[in-house]
Amino acid sequence: MQHEVEARLNYLEDRGQHPVTYTYPPPEGVPARSGRYSKFPVVIHDARAIADDLSLDRQGFVVVNQQSAVGDFYSDREVREVYYPEVEKLVRQSTGAARVLVFDHNVRCRPLAKQHQKGVQEPVKVAHNDYTLKSGPQRVRDLMGADAQELLARRFAVINVWRPICARVEESPLAICDARTIEPGDLVLHDLIYRDRMGEVYSLAYNAAHKWYYFPQMRKNEVMLIKCYDSRPDVARFTAHSAFDDPTSAPDATPRESIEVRTLAFFPPSV
Repeated sequence: MQHEVEARLNYLEDRGQHPVTYTYPPPEGVPARSGRYSKFPVVIHDARAIADDLSLDRQGFVVVNQQSAVGDFYSDREVREVYYPEVEKLVRQSTGAARVLVFDHNVRCRPLAKQHQKGVQEPVKVAHNDYTLKSGPQRVRDLMGADAQELLARRFAVINVWRPICARVEESPLAICDARTIEPGDLVLHDLIYRDRMGEVYSLAYNAAHKWYYFPQMRKNEVMLIKCYDSRPDVARFTAHSAFDDPTSAPDATPRESIEVRTLAFFPPSV
């Protein structure tokens, strides 16, 4: 049955900011992160009602079914050896890409993150997109070495592959913004400062035209593909997303556990 929820998402307060986040302890007197964010009320629609009409090139996201052979998603070795090849195959089949490379992953669970379990992070409850006009191509240069120049001459995309690793998502589900409703000015550069390099993401500024979706009660065989960058300018290019506090979650809801895998998808010359 189709339904929607009213929730509040964290947006960047205004477009005139240039947020900065340090991924390590910053110099003395420098804040670890900057940028002013506020909660804005939004309606988040049930994407299951339009699942058959979703497209990576229109809305910027789809959900597909995939059974995984991974037994323990908290095992870095097993994820890299078993899940990475599964994801590469899934993205090739779902997009028509000629070549797919997985280049990193994050596992998220709030209680384990608070216990400082190695590598586990909390869900991100800020509206954002993982790559920018600059950082998308830079990722290819960083990772593909001598092949980068040739690959950048053709179409490529950065696709985030997100799935629950719990029985079902009962709290902190992921909301995705229809890429067609995002104006260029809504995407605000946000610097990520690493010890050895500078990265960029987009924070999202509020626009009442944004249309948000989620998949209620997602299960572990449901996998969401989110397009975070596309070199082709006439399709969905940036698909902002955010975890959110679901007002329909039970007070004793099981904490969400999920994994996201980032991929580079390189397309044939004719695409």
